[in-house]
Parts: sequence; structure tokens; C-alpha cells
Amino acid sequence: MPMKNPPHPGEIVREDCLAPLGLTVTAGAKALGISRKVLSDIVNARAGISAVMALRLAKAFGSTPETWLAMQAHYDLAQARKIEKTLKVKRVAEARAA
Repeated sequence: MPMKNPPHPGEIVREDCLAPLGLTVTAGAKALGISRKVLSDIVNARAGISAVMALRLAKAFGSTPETWLAMQAHYDLAQARKIEKTLKVKRVAEARAA
């Protein structure tokens, strides 16, 4: 069963990767080979985890790229579900063979 309010993956980066190692955002960004701003945007939930970022995170902190991408997908879907009732969509009927 999916979580109703999963954490943004940036929170996981901040709390489970950077903090235990005593890394600042600047030091973490340097280790990942990215700018401080990019990592800051991720840990502050202003940006998501891309496929390339998932590879970087897996190489630097462990786990797998698939795990990082799954966290992002779960977060994105939970956010989308918050507005699901406002979506104006009509069900499309299956075409029947003649």
C-alpha cells in the first residue's frame, strides 16, 4: 500500500546521507560533482531526483538508482493525488473489434 505522504527524496539525502557523515550541502555537492545550488534545491524540496542524480546518489551514498527514482516517483504521485479530484478527465471506452 502506497504511503499517503512520503517524504521528498531530498529529505532523505539531508537526514540519512549528509547529516550522519557531518557533510554540509557544499561538501555533499562537491562529492556528487554538482553545484551547491543544485543540491540545495534537492534537499529543500525545490527540485526532484533525475535519473542522472539517482546514479550520482547511488555511487556516493549507496542504495541503487532505482531506489532513488522510486522514492521520487512515490513522492510525485502522492503530490498528484492531492489534486486528483480537480482533474477534468473523461473515461475513454475501449474500442470494440468489428
